[in-house]
Amino acid sequence: MIYRDFQGLKLSALGFGAMRLPVIDDDDARIDEPAACRMIDKAMSNGINYYDTAWGYHGENSEIVLGKALSKYPRDNFYLATKFPGYDPANWSKVEEIFERQLEKLGVEYFDFYLFHNVCEMNIDAYLDDEKYGIYSYLMKQKENGRIRHLGFSCHGNMDVLKRFLDAYGDDMEFCQLQMNYLDWTFQRGKEKVELLDKRNIPVWVMEPLRGGKLANVDSQYEEMMKKIRSDEDPASLAFRFLQSIPSVTVILSGMSSDEQLDKNLDTFSEDKGLSDAERKSLLDIADKMLSIGTVPCTACHYCVSHCPQELDIPHLIALYNEHAYTGGGFIAPMALSALPEDKKPSACIACRSCEQVCPQQIKISEVMHDFAHSGRDT
Repeated sequence: MIYRDFQGLKLSALGFGAMRLPVIDDDDARIDEPAACRMIDKAMSNGINYYDTAWGYHGENSEIVLGKALSKYPRDNFYLATKFPGYDPANWSKVEEIFERQLEKLGVEYFDFYLFHNVCEMNIDAYLDDEKYGIYSYLMKQKENGRIRHLGFSCHGNMDVLKRFLDAYGDDMEFCQLQMNYLDWTFQRGKEKVELLDKRNIPVWVMEPLRGGKLANVDSQYEEMMKKIRSDEDPASLAFRFLQSIPSVTVILSGMSSDEQLDKNLDTFSEDKGLSDAERKSLLDIADKMLSIGTVPCTACHYCVSHCPQELDIPHLIALYNEHAYTGGGFIAPMALSALPEDKKPSACIACRSCEQVCPQQIKISEVMHDFAHSGRDT
């Protein structure tokens, strides 16, 4: 197992994400406890010492099962992470109640790592309104009294959201968990986000390294291209190698639901074989080809914005459209759209086509906005 240094700790570079544990009859809320416990036993025996869960995973059952699975091990043999569920507005005023319940569910007296969960467009104002909700103050208090050893945050929001959060709380954040992989290096501006965090000396934890398994099962044409980069690596391994080559990446979380997936990841993380600069470039070139299918080639030049009578942030809306189109669903685009006022959503487009007259890419912007608004995504 590869290990990374973090404030005097040796953290396994492969973290066990408890969001996709084995389940019964495809029911996400019914975790197969014996199977999950066997996987965690194998993970522990093979050197994984970082375990990540959250309040809402598996219908609020992940913390319970993970706590049971780890209870047989000395507390100082593993590092445990969970999160405050600020993705749900109903929880914003319940930070103390939820924190105490999480300690009970996991059967521990402290958390090694604790996160503001999913800092994004829809909750950034609540997270920053400490006078009203007191989330930050409460978590800082728990850190002071030792019940949180290291405080950080996860972020699915755009660059502006990330900057706002860092401007407010960055001096107290010890790590940041980002959706990161070779597609999102450009697609979700991952490179820029990492550079911003690097300036603050905040290390990166990675979530969705395989984009929910999508990067483990690429089309055959892309797999053939990848074989030319490293003939002995399959697409999943190559995706992990990309992340291993980013200096500030400390922990790479993988949500594993079978022994086969666990065994494969253990094999990949038995060696540190990050990509060379040339290999990284080749993989990113393949990513560009993958992203060109079904997405709109917007370069965010913003010429369109100055010509929109509705003052829509068209590049931002197209970026969300591309995310939703490529992913084939997901929560990121709907989540971001829900934070917008009605007059700034795609449905506010009046199809005047003024923006199209100045678009260097000749994008049929009005058609994109119409599709976005009438495909069940603009909600």
